Amino acid sequence: MSTAAPPGVEAHPAATEHLPSFITAPGETDWLMVIMAVILAVSVLGFGILFLRLHTLPERMAHRGHKLQFEIVAVLGLIALFTHQHIFWLIGLMLAMIDLPDFGTPLARIAGSAEKMAGLKPGEGAPELLPEVEAPETAHAEEPPHAVTPAVRPSEAPVPLPARTDGAAPPKRRERAHA
Repeated sequence: MSTAAPPGVEAHPAATEHLPSFITAPGETDWLMVIMAVILAVSVLGFGILFLRLHTLPERMAHRGHKLQFEIVAVLGLIALFTHQHIFWLIGLMLAMIDLPDFGTPLARIAGSAEKMAGLKPGEGAPELLPEVEAPETAHAEEPPHAVTPAVRPSEAPVPLPARTDGAAPPKRRERAHA
């Protein structure tokens, strides 16, 4: 790199004879600026990747452990990312670290056994599959118009049971017990 002035251009009288190597001549590429731009771009990209990897740590922990609360941890991570409230990230991290007991599987097995004992096929006793029972029409002429007649709720109506196919006596009609 030449430190002398180009031909036809006189150096400034206050300029020294020797210029440092990072000062470029007019019209040449400033290599220090190019190197610093590359370092800046790589460091910003690296910091962003590090931030996002750290931010998704609870979600990755819950996914790796096949946790039941994986969706909750993922939503808490998104809320923390968009609101910048770190408490959501901490709650997600704690949920990812603990094992919640699985109540669903034993309860489903109990319900399946109870349906089997009642002579039903598994899943037939589900309340959403039972037919809706409408309230009977019990309007009385002597009641004032402002009186409200009580309606029968579907949970209080008798539930018809399916016929047994093993030749046993038909089951009696049962009513649902109140929970």
